[in-house]
Amino acid sequence: MNAHPTPFAPRSRQRRLREGLVIAIFRAATYAVLLAGGGVFADILIKGSRTVFQAEAPFINTTFLFSAPESLHVFEWEGRRREMGDREFRAFREREPGAADVRAESFVYSAGGIWPCIAGTLLLVAGAMTLALAVGVSSAVYLSEYARDGRFIRFVRLAILNLAGVPSIVFGLFGFGMFVIFFGWNVSLLAGWFTLAFMVLPVVITASEEALKAVPQGLRAAALALGATRWQTIRTAVLPYALPGILTSSILGIARVAGETAPIMFTAAYVVRDRLPWEVERAVDFLFQGVMALPYHIYVVSSKIPQNEYTERVQYGTAFVFLLLVALVAAASILLRNRLRSRLRW
Repeated sequence: MNAHPTPFAPRSRQRRLREGLVIAIFRAATYAVLLAGGGVFADILIKGSRTVFQAEAPFINTTFLFSAPESLHVFEWEGRRREMGDREFRAFREREPGAADVRAESFVYSAGGIWPCIAGTLLLVAGAMTLALAVGVSSAVYLSEYARDGRFIRFVRLAILNLAGVPSIVFGLFGFGMFVIFFGWNVSLLAGWFTLAFMVLPVVITASEEALKAVPQGLRAAALALGATRWQTIRTAVLPYALPGILTSSILGIARVAGETAPIMFTAAYVVRDRLPWEVERAVDFLFQGVMALPYHIYVVSSKIPQNEYTERVQYGTAFVFLLLVALVAAASILLRNRLRSRLRW
């Protein structure tokens, strides 16, 4: 009678070869994904850095980072080819009497900078994540600490998981119909905040609930045994230990909120705006105004205007700044999370 093979039995040479082949395929697939992603990022970093950085002091293209988009005028003057933004070109024509009849080629969004886009993106991310964390963490606390497992709660969790797979364009149309038209908020920061917050809520709720469940039950039992109420237990014993995991959900949410174009296209983004978001006559106007945003600006300069060598500089420069901005915000969240984890260990 033959003995049954066990997992600890010596493997044959053929079986070891098959296992090695499978591992090699997995390794090759992993490296292929990393290589493709690295190639895309390297292309953006190399070409975008040529727009953001310069050889002369201060070595950073401050005009690109801290001014508004303008049209570029290219023309011949005194035997030299010149490139000027819209404001500079108008001043040049007023200063030079003979320049009134100069013929110039105009390229929209190919001069100036992206400062209004940076400001709008930061405002959209800050407002949307504030709403998403406030509502999402509250929902996670209820589902994890208060709700009793039953059909309705299981249905709610299933609905949350399904919402995570809804395309962003659907959230954009929902926000347009609900906040822009029904509530009458028009294309505004407020409509963009709520649309983006609803879009990222499933990620925040799911990750926050898992972080709350990971807190040992002994902490809850000890707090309740000392006479603490349910809310005091959650506030003083559960939430502080779950906070690093909740910050993980915020990192995922920031990356998605900052990079979405479809939702803000319908609810918050303008193609161009002369004023910065805080340049308003009344405080309430700050909430009910549209803003420029980096992802929507990239979409416009890449697909909605004629392509040329000048627009390419803006495209790659904007993408470079956008990636750097998202990386800095995510890095700040990671550092805060790690600091909280190290404090809890002691």
